[in-house]
Amino acid sequence: MTDAANPMFQVGLDVKGKVCLVLGGDDEAEEKSARLLNAGGAVTVVCPELTSQLSVWAADGRLRHHARHFEVGDLGDGEVVVIVLNTGEKERAEEIYDLCVDRRILINTYDCPELSSVSMAALVDPGSLRISISTSNASPSLAGRLRADMEGIFDAEFVEYLDCLGRVRSHLKVAIADPEKRRRILRELAAGFRLEGTLSYPDGWRERAKSLLAQSCTDG
Repeated sequence: MTDAANPMFQVGLDVKGKVCLVLGGDDEAEEKSARLLNAGGAVTVVCPELTSQLSVWAADGRLRHHARHFEVGDLGDGEVVVIVLNTGEKERAEEIYDLCVDRRILINTYDCPELSSVSMAALVDPGSLRISISTSNASPSLAGRLRADMEGIFDAEFVEYLDCLGRVRSHLKVAIADPEKRRRILRELAAGFRLEGTLSYPDGWRERAKSLLAQSCTDG
């Protein structure tokens, strides 16, 4: 065993029409629920209180809401994944993790990779594009910063461009029988696209990190 961050194995999870359980009702629960709903998941949220947006989705029937804390009986409806956001009670989070492992249900516990069998990377998702950003839990803050910056890069024209490429690809599958000719045309349509940019780092980041690492470990 080492202290190295677990990079995970990046895959896409098909949740369309499948039960997804979210434990929590805060902003993080809202963000995770939105991602699951956008992927077609059948979302159930268990929490006494919800954000206003989660409440709207529940009222509109977009998701189910149980206004209480988690109960063992919440598992058993064919869940494909459980997202645990209310991690204030570590023992409870560990119990839920063990229950999911025993039932072979995928689980993500917020900010606790040791209690997770899957990770939820920061997501950039304009149109049909999906770019997941993970720092292997080294710095979730940096992953969020990268996501915010990349969201500003992919504009409305990019969404239109990617949608057009998809429609052309579907059309050519019918219009042109030769697969190599189709691939050549599609490569030509994407050939001029470039993503260009530079990185900017905080001033004195090395010195600041060195100073923090040299501090004694205290509760203060």
